[in-house]
Amino acid sequence: MKFFRRAVAPTLAEIVEWTGARAIGEVDLGQKIFDVAPLDRARPGDLVFLDNPKYADQLATTRATACLLSERHADRAPKSVAALVVREPYRACAIVAAKIYPEAARPGSWFDSHGVSPGANVHPSARLEADVIVDPGAVIGPHAEIGAGATIGPNAVVGPHVRIGRNSSIGAGATVCHALIGDRVIVHPGVRIGQDGFGFAMGPRGHLKAPQVGRVIVQDDVEIGANSTIDRGANRDTIIGEGTKIDNLVQIAHNVVIGRHCVIVSQVGISGSTEFGDFVVAGGQAGITGHLKIGMGAQIGAQSGVMADVPPGARIGGSPARDARQRLKGGAAVDRLGRRKGTEA
Repeated sequence: MKFFRRAVAPTLAEIVEWTGARAIGEVDLGQKIFDVAPLDRARPGDLVFLDNPKYADQLATTRATACLLSERHADRAPKSVAALVVREPYRACAIVAAKIYPEAARPGSWFDSHGVSPGANVHPSARLEADVIVDPGAVIGPHAEIGAGATIGPNAVVGPHVRIGRNSSIGAGATVCHALIGDRVIVHPGVRIGQDGFGFAMGPRGHLKAPQVGRVIVQDDVEIGANSTIDRGANRDTIIGEGTKIDNLVQIAHNVVIGRHCVIVSQVGISGSTEFGDFVVAGGQAGITGHLKIGMGAQIGAQSGVMADVPPGARIGGSPARDARQRLKGGAAVDRLGRRKGTEA
């Protein structure tokens, strides 16, 4: 059973048009595709892709109708499979899958409804543009503004004066306060945006709460994974740059600035006032301390402990984090030392 409804069954000609692919040999471009599938489970009528050479052997036995693949693998496609050569097979397959299953690419109403549900609570001063969907149990506070085509999921809470852009989606049970959200933003279920940052004046007389009076700014085309948290700024804004993709269970503290098109993987924690340049990648469970600058295009390995600035384009890993090549060389040196000690014993 599939949970997503198929919107279209494209021909290979349409897929070629959407992806810029080139058909190899005599291919019937009138053949229809009904689904996307992995190589080893595909059936006739399915589209597959090959991007990772690790799975190249599965291409020989796949039963798929067509395969998106790179030039270097084109000669490996069996005659029964239409070979569609494209520079980025995975990206091309994602384009096709989004056409076939648009509801999977952008979450819609959980109740397959339109307009404001009678079970929602929308303050009279809130302003909703055309075609906004508000599911049962959702709460929209005073003077909130929600753009055309946006969807507010069941039991989501949109706080006072919050602005949510057009064609954005706020998932079930998410809360958004003290925030300005751009267009085409996807906020998955359970996300918390705009709550207090962790700010206290600490001392021997106790820890005095420091009011957090900033905002969260989420720019266009950002996606925020389930149960992630983004704290509002203390005295300036927390900013998530255009096109950034945030995985589930990520913590972003107050005053953090994330650049454009960054990728932040599950369980990453970013402490207050740290700044990411554009196109930074942070691997799962990495911890980044506060007040650092992570340069454009830097890559931080999984479970890294970052305690110093990272230059643009650097690749670092370990705890404390350091240059990935140096870390590998150090590990190899320790292994050699261990083997030497073993022979001496």
